Amino acid sequence: MACSSLSGVPAKVSKQERANWGSQVEFILTCVGFAVGLGNVWRFPYLCFKNGGGAFLIPYFICMVIIGIPMFYLELCLGQFCSLGPLKVWRINPLFKGLGLAMIIVSALVAIYYAVIIAYCLYFLVASMQSEVPWKYCDNNWNTCDCRDGNQNESLIDPWNGTRPECLNMTYTHTKSASDEYFNHKVLEKTSGMDDMQGVKWNLTLCNLFVWLLTFIVLSRGIKSLGKVVYFSAIFPYILLTALLIRGLLLEGHMEGINFYLTPDWSKLSEASVWSDAAVQIFYSLGTCQGGLIAMASYNQFKNNTLRDSLLIPVINCLTSFYAGFVIFSVLGFMAHKKNTSVDQVVDEGPGLAFVVYPEALAQMPISPLWAVLFFIMMMTLGFSSLFSITETVITGLVDQMGDFVEKSSRRLYIFRFCICAIFFLLGLPMTTKGGMYILNLLDKSVGGFPLLVVGFVELLVIIYIYGYLRLKSDIEMMLGRGIPVTIGFFYFAPTWCFIAPIALLVVIVLKALQWKPYTLDDYVYPDWATALSWLIVAFPIVFIPAWILYYCACRDKRNLCHPKANWGPAFEENRTGIYSKDLTSFYQSPVASTVLENDGYKFVRKDTNEVNKTNIYQPYSDPPVMANFESRTDSSYDNKSYVHDVLESTKL
Repeated sequence: MACSSLSGVPAKVSKQERANWGSQVEFILTCVGFAVGLGNVWRFPYLCFKNGGGAFLIPYFICMVIIGIPMFYLELCLGQFCSLGPLKVWRINPLFKGLGLAMIIVSALVAIYYAVIIAYCLYFLVASMQSEVPWKYCDNNWNTCDCRDGNQNESLIDPWNGTRPECLNMTYTHTKSASDEYFNHKVLEKTSGMDDMQGVKWNLTLCNLFVWLLTFIVLSRGIKSLGKVVYFSAIFPYILLTALLIRGLLLEGHMEGINFYLTPDWSKLSEASVWSDAAVQIFYSLGTCQGGLIAMASYNQFKNNTLRDSLLIPVINCLTSFYAGFVIFSVLGFMAHKKNTSVDQVVDEGPGLAFVVYPEALAQMPISPLWAVLFFIMMMTLGFSSLFSITETVITGLVDQMGDFVEKSSRRLYIFRFCICAIFFLLGLPMTTKGGMYILNLLDKSVGGFPLLVVGFVELLVIIYIYGYLRLKSDIEMMLGRGIPVTIGFFYFAPTWCFIAPIALLVVIVLKALQWKPYTLDDYVYPDWATALSWLIVAFPIVFIPAWILYYCACRDKRNLCHPKANWGPAFEENRTGIYSKDLTSFYQSPVASTVLENDGYKFVRKDTNEVNKTNIYQPYSDPPVMANFESRTDSSYDNKSYVHDVLESTKL
C-alpha cells in the first residue's frame, strides 16, 4: 500500500529532553479543554434546531464514528510516536510538510478571532456586575425607537408614556430586543458594513489585551504550567453548565424548548446539507487537522494508551455538546413562553445566541446579574481552555522547527512565547474596531470548513497510502504492544482509515462546494470583494500544501520523494526497536546520508556494523562548516563535530 519501503534510519537521535505531562490526567483534560469550546454551546444547539432536532444526532454520531475518532487516533499516534509537533512530524514524508504549515496557519487564525470572542465575554462579565444587567431595559442612550423590552404598551398612541417623544411619529417595520441593541449599539457600535470599519473600540481592545496577557502567563512555561491550569479550565465549565441547567429546568416553559430540541424531523436525514453540517461540526469541535492533537500528544510518554484516549475524549466532547443543548433550549423555551411565541422565533446561532438571545433570557430571571455572571464565566472558561491549547499548538510547531535558536536559553523561550501572543493580539486589532464583527464572522465561517476538510483528506492519503497502512500499524504496535484491544481496534481503524473516512471527506468537500452560499451577518450580505476575501482566507492555508511540494522538488533532493527522512522514528533510543533499532551514529546505515556522500564524490560501501567504530565517518566532513552543511542536507545532527576518520578513505571516485 505504500509507495516506498524504509528509507533508512537516522544518523543520530536527539538526546535533548522533551517536556512531558505531569500525568495522563493532565493530557486528557487538556485535550478535553481543546475539543470542548464555545462551539459546543453556540454552534451545536443551533445545528440541531436547523437540521431536524433529535434526528441530527444520528448523522452527528455516525460522523464521529467514521471520521472523528479515526482522525483523532491517527493524530495522537503520530505525535506520540515521534515526539514532534505539527511541523517536524512531517519527517514522515518531507514532501508534504505543507500540511504542517497549513495546520499551524489554521490554528493561528482560529486563535486570533477566538481571543476576540473571549474579549466579548469579558466585557459582558464586567457589565453584569451591577444591580441590574444593562441590557434589560430600553431607556439607555444607545437604544433606538425600535427597542422593545416588554414595558411598552403598544395599544397606546404613545407606548413610551412620554419618555421618548422623538419616537411618536416613527413607522416601525420591525422591533429589536434590548439585548440586541446593547450588543450591537453599545458593545460593538456596529457599523453598516465591512466598507465602514471606523476606529478601534478601546474597551474591547483592552479586554483582548487582558486575554492575551493571561494566555501568555498560562503558557509561559509550556505544558508544565498549562497542565496545571486545565484542572480548573476543563472541569469548572461543567459545574457551571450544571448550575445553569438546573436553573433552566426550574423556569416556566422550559419543556417547550427541550421538546423543540429533541423532537426529530426524520425527513431532514435525506438532505445532504445535514450530513455535511455534521461532518464539519465534528472536525471543528474535535480539533482534528489543526495540529493541536499532534502537538499535545508529542508530550506524552511513548507507551501512553492513545487508543483509550481516542475513544474517551471524542465521546466526552460529543456528550458535552448534547448536554449543552439542554442548557440552551430550556432557557429558550422560557423566553418563548414569556414572549408568547414559538421557540423557532427566538433561536439563533453563534454570537447572536451567546450575546443576544441568551442574555435576553437571563435578564428576565430573578437575580439576573448572578446568572449572567455565571454564564459569562462559563463562556470565558470554555474559551480559554481551547485558546490555551490552540496557541500552544502554534508555539510547539515553531519551537520544534527553530529548536536550537529558541531553546538556547529559557529567557529566549519566554521572549519567543511573549512575541507570539503579542503578534496575535496585534493581528486581532481589526476585529476590535466598530466594524470588526464583520471580519470575525468572515474568519469564523471561512477557516472552520474547507481548510480543515482538505487538510484531513490529504493527511489521510499521505499517511495511509504513501507512508503505508502496514508500516503505520507496525509503528502503533511498537508503542502500544499487540494486546487484544489494539488488535481488535485495527479491524475498525483499517477500513475507516483506508476507505470510509477518505471517501466521506471527499463527498463532504464536494457537497460543501455545491451548497456554498454568500456569507451573511444578520440582514447584512457581504459584498463581492468581501466574498473574494473569504475565498482567499480559505485558500491561504491550503495553498501551502502544493507550494511546499513545488519548493521541495525544485530545491531539495528529488530522489526518494516518498521516503521518510533518515531521522524519522521514536525520539529516544530506548524506544527504537525493530526496524528502528540499528546503530544510529554511523553514516553508512542511512541511504539519505549515503546519497549526499556519493554526490560529493565518495562511493558508498556497506559494511557490517561490527567492523566500523561508531566514531568513524568520512574525513572531509570533519570541517565544521562542511559538517554543518551535511547536517542540514540530511536533517541530522552529531554531538562531536570532529570525530571523523577514514571508513573507506580510498574510495574517492
